[in-house]
Amino acid sequence: MLNLPRLVILRAVIAAGSVHGAANSLHLAPATVSQHLRVLARETGLVLFEKSGRGIDATPAALHLAKESAHALADLERLERTVLDLRQGRTERITFTCFASVAQAWMPRVVSVLQSAAPAAVVEISIAELQRPSGTSSADVDIRNEALDADPLHVDGYQRHVLCDEEMWLVLPLEHRLAKNRIVDMIDLRDEHWIDHDINDGPTGRVIAQACLSAGFTPRYVARLDDHHAALGLVAAGLGICVLPGLALAGLPANLTIRQVANPTVGRRIVAFTRSRPDRARLVHLALGALREAAESAH
Repeated sequence: MLNLPRLVILRAVIAAGSVHGAANSLHLAPATVSQHLRVLARETGLVLFEKSGRGIDATPAALHLAKESAHALADLERLERTVLDLRQGRTERITFTCFASVAQAWMPRVVSVLQSAAPAAVVEISIAELQRPSGTSSADVDIRNEALDADPLHVDGYQRHVLCDEEMWLVLPLEHRLAKNRIVDMIDLRDEHWIDHDINDGPTGRVIAQACLSAGFTPRYVARLDDHHAALGLVAAGLGICVLPGLALAGLPANLTIRQVANPTVGRRIVAFTRSRPDRARLVHLALGALREAAESAH
């Protein structure tokens, strides 16, 4: 069996680009780091590093091993946290997967409800902006979004709960020429500079792209990011416009405004999937109720 701490050292050397850099970050002696790398090379039968001038370069095998070990190391960290929680008497746990705007807007209410009902419970929230494979999940509550006209998503072993349909809004500077309109036709955005908040082409990004295509054009992106807060910053700087879901509009900069979009309208559906586990049924039930309340209060 592979030694997980040695995999941590391997990843640290690759990230730092040198043994000495990894040693500093790990608070180990360089000789200790080198020794662990030699042992790991023997254990795996792989050439992990090659000399390059006065330094070393990771081989493709080392890079692949480091990448594939990420999940195992994350699981180990999670297991260590579980042991610590058990020592502290925290025996209940509930896990969520959701996208960033839901985490910001709705999860405080959900965590508050769970904390009041089960003070010893631990709530774990993972942010996943990209759509996970339709039939799989590992969280107790998995919150996803889909196009309003798409075939309903399903996840094996989970119950599907529609939380709400959410409108998307045009975000633009107050001084923009289209800000005088209460409703903006999508075709009027054809020649605009666009800021994309979904560089990985997740479900929300695909909804927006399809709306533009239906209006007869492809957005001319001048910048693409994976964070809606950063996208708003670029719009506030006058670098372009963007279309965002209502949940992503909290804390809108003062020099920005929002307008409805028409022809076509743009929206998404937010859906929660819950897993049936007898030991967590109470917490899942409470969480689903809190999510529904949050969704209702947002509309």
